[in-house]
Amino acid sequence: MDLKGSPALDGYRMPAEWETHSQCWMGWPERPDNWRDNALHAQRVYAKVASAISMFEPVTVCASAAQWVNARNQLPENIRVVEMSMNDSWFRDTGPTFVVSKSTSSSVISQQNVAGIDWNFNSWGGFSDGCYQDWSLDLLVARKILENERLPRFPHSIVLEGGSIHVDGEGTCLTTEECLLNKNRNPHLNKEQIENELKAYLGVRKVIWLPHGLYGDDDTNGHIDNMCCFVKPGVVLLSWTDDENDPQYERSVEAFSVLSGATDANGRKLQIIKLHVPGPLYMTDEEAAGVIQDGEAKPRLPGTRLAASYVNFYIANGAIILPQFGDPKWDEEAARVISEAFPDYEVVRIEGAREIVLGGGNIHCITQQQPAIIPHGTVKDD
Repeated sequence: MDLKGSPALDGYRMPAEWETHSQCWMGWPERPDNWRDNALHAQRVYAKVASAISMFEPVTVCASAAQWVNARNQLPENIRVVEMSMNDSWFRDTGPTFVVSKSTSSSVISQQNVAGIDWNFNSWGGFSDGCYQDWSLDLLVARKILENERLPRFPHSIVLEGGSIHVDGEGTCLTTEECLLNKNRNPHLNKEQIENELKAYLGVRKVIWLPHGLYGDDDTNGHIDNMCCFVKPGVVLLSWTDDENDPQYERSVEAFSVLSGATDANGRKLQIIKLHVPGPLYMTDEEAAGVIQDGEAKPRLPGTRLAASYVNFYIANGAIILPQFGDPKWDEEAARVISEAFPDYEVVRIEGAREIVLGGGNIHCITQQQPAIIPHGTVKDD
């Protein structure tokens, strides 16, 4: 069912990722022009991620008709596998952005209802700058998920991906100018107009704009989920490097300056926790050779710096699903920092996450949480 108007006017807001989930949605990778060796390695890591999340909340993995049996065989039985066509498997960006509202009913004084925003999508940049030339199937992913769950849908014409926004659930949104103000998304809208759309659809009152995303994150034009995220209201994690010769250093210092001078929607100064990036890491000759470079997708070239970031984790119900890149020093440091930032969560480390970043993202990019429908108040007596 399509809803008219904006979610905020109907009392909806985008919840923080740490609010309770009913399930997690993921796609299943297969396209050989983005995933090396016919996605063999990526599928194994996707299966690791899905299995880890499924220990804490239900998981649904969507796979094409050609891949359904393969996905079913690689995933444990407690994970639901449904057939769905898609161009690629980045459900943070092609899936719906879920929003919640409180409403009254005759039997429950108040409960949390769930709907989804179906943003427009253009493959992160359109025909001239996108990651692949045909995204017609991806345009339907959000709608299919919402219809599958029988949830209301807020359609929107603005081009926006879920990885470009991060909220604290209390009225504050983080994003980057590099992505949302890029002319390959919504050239007809200025910064103020885009901010107004975020407020109207996410139910936020304050948008904090970082100038840039992670260095090398050219596929998404600097998504926020590789650069910075909320730990809780008033506390953020920021991708960092201590190496002043690293191009990432200037971006991190710039973001730190913006965040240090910012307040959230409730007037709080932000506490900033630095989370050092791995590496730097680069695509090897062998990795690039495993990708079919046929011109349909953005080339994967040897020597390309990988946009690897530990900020790109998933917050499950009671757990942090954390990418690990085979960097002994910074993998350990990331696990320590995350454990201290989330003391009440179990930190599950996913080895081999390099395979996901080879395709252009990481664990947060391949997941999409669906909020739970939570009763509030007490059941009325008859």
